[in-house]
Amino acid sequence: MAMKLLKQVSRKYKGTKYHKHWVVIPNSLIEVLKWDEGDELKGEVKKNY
Repeated sequence: MAMKLLKQVSRKYKGTKYHKHWVVIPNSLIEVLKWDEGDELKGEVKKNY
């Protein structure tokens, strides 16, 4: 299952752009994980390259 990392400029202030990022997770994966809207998620970084 492929996920996408998206980025958007959230605001510009004094010539500096500030970005926000989010990950798009397929509905089928959300169902398998039994996640609900509003659930808190904890991030973990793994190097798999």
